Amino acid sequence: MPGTTQTPNLLRNLWSSLNDVTVLWQVAAAASSLLLAWLLCRAFRSRIASMDRGSTFGRDALAMLQFPVLAVLLILGVQVLMGGEKLTFLELMVALLTAAIIIRFVVLMLRQVFAPSGWRDTLIRFTATVVWIGFALHVAGLLPDLLKFLDALGFSVGKSRISLFLVLQGMLSIMATLLIALWLGRFIEARAMATADLNINLRVMISKLAQALLVLAAILLALPAVGIDLTVLSVFGGALGVGLGFGLQKIASNYISGFIILMDRSVSLGDLVTIDQHTGQLTKMTARYVVVRSLAGVEAIIPNDTLITSTVVNKSYSDSRAHQTLPVQVAYECDLELALRILVEAAQRQQRVLSDPSPKAFVTKFADSGIELELGFWVNDLQVGTGELRSALHLDIWREFGRHQIEIPYPQRAVRLVGEPKPPPKQDESR
Repeated sequence: MPGTTQTPNLLRNLWSSLNDVTVLWQVAAAASSLLLAWLLCRAFRSRIASMDRGSTFGRDALAMLQFPVLAVLLILGVQVLMGGEKLTFLELMVALLTAAIIIRFVVLMLRQVFAPSGWRDTLIRFTATVVWIGFALHVAGLLPDLLKFLDALGFSVGKSRISLFLVLQGMLSIMATLLIALWLGRFIEARAMATADLNINLRVMISKLAQALLVLAAILLALPAVGIDLTVLSVFGGALGVGLGFGLQKIASNYISGFIILMDRSVSLGDLVTIDQHTGQLTKMTARYVVVRSLAGVEAIIPNDTLITSTVVNKSYSDSRAHQTLPVQVAYECDLELALRILVEAAQRQQRVLSDPSPKAFVTKFADSGIELELGFWVNDLQVGTGELRSALHLDIWREFGRHQIEIPYPQRAVRLVGEPKPPPKQDESR
């Protein structure tokens, strides 16, 4: 088109300069830069491996980004030393390494923010594909024309014009800022949870509040960057208020209840609780729900609103110790004092039974078939269950009772047959 400049095409320029002897110097300089970058990375490898285990992100970032970053810096240094000449091959190498840096950085951030899953791998592949397509369009000189074409596809809304390029730019800005905000939230969460001086509920509250504020700040920064006026958020806020009033009040209640639970410290991670007929250890607390893992390994996801509106039995609220009882029945003919002593000694031989308070045995009832005894003892690890402990106590008591001839009675019942003829009345012998 007349009046326009020709779009730079790195591939065409490289092809036209193949007959120039400077291409050989560029190839040699690029190879030397890559080799030097590889040698420097190999020299730094031992130092990276000896870094603090707590700095996982820093170690992974150095391991993944040091080679392409060093190579780009060395090649840019070569371009400066050659006096700023038109060095097409080196420009192509810089573009290639920059694309590799972007891909590795995005992969690193995604691995830090999201747990391993199929959709995360799909997102990584999609990001790599988009970056390589952008690189190919750049070296072919088609990227500026494509951006102009996308910018031409649009429409006007009042005084503002919305184009496809603006929409894509906004999505990219929001995704980038959200990714950084989520990474910062994970970083703050890891630091807060590693601080042993703070209460566990305070640590969880700090991490969740930091994540929410960072996500909000990311959105507020990304929208003006693409030309969206923040005053439109007032309309969105009104719509959100109407939504909360009609259908989202339960969701809002769960989130507010989550922060109340974290602040009042009624339950904490690791507590043994009973919530709405679910008994187990509290293993996870989020802004919307808690996870209770039963002794059988079944996990119940309970909304935070349930903890506020229903009764919660916290067996670890003020003391982690829990009292347990074991009923035993013996025959009337046995030595009761010996049987009580055997019960106490059996409990004392178990490692999980606490010595303070000490185990005790009591006579609880004179029943129909025998005398009922009860062994009482304390444990401080009720979250692991008592089935194995009870089984060990029963076996020990069974062996000791057999050794000392203490009988465990069978149920005794008197049976009378209906319709059986009555015996004749006894005669008075005094007559």
